[in-house]
Amino acid sequence: MATATARHILVATEKKCLDIKKKLDKGVAFAKMAKAHSTCPSGKKGGALGKFKPGQMVKEFDKVVFSAPIGVVQGPVKTEFGYHLVEVTHRVD
Repeated sequence: MATATARHILVATEKKCLDIKKKLDKGVAFAKMAKAHSTCPSGKKGGALGKFKPGQMVKEFDKVVFSAPIGVVQGPVKTEFGYHLVEVTHRVD
């Protein structure tokens, strides 16, 4: 069974998500941006979500986590919770 670890930044708007992604692209640390901007409780841990299996997260999130390259920030990913920037940190297929 596949498993993954990932971190994310959750915000309310696509614009804010894109603004944060621009900063990440310029080298600002993901964990720093997660702590400063994420509305998810995981933001306090730099956005870290821990280890999970397919089906444990909403389908839009799962689709990215179980297909995206490791270490490359993806997004914005829209879910019922808002807009996410997602980085897969480890995956076993």
